[in-house]
Amino acid sequence: MTSLHLLAPKSPAATRPPLSPAASPLPRMRVSGLFQFLAFIFVLIISFVFIRSYTSISMKNTRLPRWLGPVSKEIPVVKTKCGLSKSCPDNFFAFKISSGAANVVGPSICFEDHVIISPVKDNVGRGLNIALVNGVTGAVLRQDSFDMYSGDPSLLVKFLREIPADVLVLVASYDDPGTKMNDEIRKLFSNLGSSYAKQLGFRDSWVFLGARDMDNKSPFEQFLKNDPGKNKYDGWPELLELEGCVPRKVI
Repeated sequence: MTSLHLLAPKSPAATRPPLSPAASPLPRMRVSGLFQFLAFIFVLIISFVFIRSYTSISMKNTRLPRWLGPVSKEIPVVKTKCGLSKSCPDNFFAFKISSGAANVVGPSICFEDHVIISPVKDNVGRGLNIALVNGVTGAVLRQDSFDMYSGDPSLLVKFLREIPADVLVLVASYDDPGTKMNDEIRKLFSNLGSSYAKQLGFRDSWVFLGARDMDNKSPFEQFLKNDPGKNKYDGWPELLELEGCVPRKVI
């Protein structure tokens, strides 16, 4: 008699081949979650660094003035006499002389913050504008202008001859200072310390400060020749500015 052996049917799971590690969904989920977690940490760190840097800069901007002390709202402006670039020492007078610009803008003479001659004061004239100042007290003694194009040069000769001792002479040209210039006038200005009076001609620019019977030539003088090839204006050289500190004459 033949015996029968009954075999139990195999389940579907038993017939499937085992899953390989790469085909398992669980490791994929773990790797994806790890990347998300690392990205979150990275964003968190960047945000923290940014916020800290911004806060630090804000604190520096806010607290820096306190470290430096109280901040003045207004910057004090040092005012100098006649608008000089720097103040003059004691026993020195401040002055500033500007020649005219062509025949359009007149000259100006300022002494110890007092404007003696200027277009605003309407007391300028064509030719030579001259101011006399007491070299001891700084008081203005006289101012006048002399037409050196069509005027009478003898008026200027008389004016220069009468200049007393201890008097400062401030000169500014306007338009034409040289057409009526003669040898006597040139010599009188040279005696006041001028180095360029002998060269002064038609439409030259000239500014000068001197005094009678100077031992040496004055250091306060500027001169610019009328040169058609170099003139700044049409027919005239550019204006000149002369400023400085002249010593007070002490008796």
